[in-house]
Order: sequence, then structure tokens, then C-alpha cells
Amino acid sequence: MTATYVLDGGGIATLEDFWRVIGEAVDGPGGYFGRNLDALADCLGGGFGAPDDHDFVFEWHDHETSRARLGHPETARQLEIRLARCHPSSRATVAAELAEARAGRGATVFDWLLGVFEQRAPGKLRLL
Repeated sequence: MTATYVLDGGGIATLEDFWRVIGEAVDGPGGYFGRNLDALADCLGGGFGAPDDHDFVFEWHDHETSRARLGHPETARQLEIRLARCHPSSRATVAAELAEARAGRGATVFDWLLGVFEQRAPGKLRLL
């Protein structure tokens, strides 16, 4: 039997909202399913919330709303946070990504999330 986890895209306006929504979808209120991209990748890889047999699927309802909200402005906000915390050797790269996001170019937070799903759980995400 395939477990289906539903993500309500209407409730996702920020990356922090995404972490809350996916955590609750998998593990109930207050649930955890990653709070950064690396942790999400680990969770999708199995043994950290999704069934170990990988017999699961995520349905991202109202994903177009999430796509819009997790666009370049939210990406710029996330990159500002990253820039404030990153190692000095990474600052130039993050600053360049931030400049691109502020200009409305480059990958968005939504794209980052899709990339993790595509890499770690191909075919396990349905955009509805």
C-alpha cells in the first residue's frame, strides 16, 4: 500500500511554512521532515519519516500558489539569511545568487525543493 502525504500549497508562503507543512503531513502536528534542504534529502532517502520501503508519494495541492509565493522575493529572503550565516569563503557565491534573485533571475526556493525531490525521490511528488 502506498502512503500518500498531502501538502496544502495554500498554506505555504515561506520556506519555513514548507518545513512545517511537510512535517505535519508526514508526522502530524509538530512533526519533523527536514528543516533545510540537506535534511529534506535525507528524509526523502528513507528511514527518517517516510516508510523505509519507499512506498510513498507526496501530493502538493495548490502548488501554483506555492510556486508564486516561493518565487524570487522569498528566494532573496532565504539567501539573505544564508549570507548572514555562511562561511566567509562562500559569501561571494551566495551574494551573487542573492543579486540574481533580487533581479528576478535564477532558481527559486520552489525550484530548490523540486530539485531535492527529483534527486532523492524521483516520481514521488505529484504537483496538483
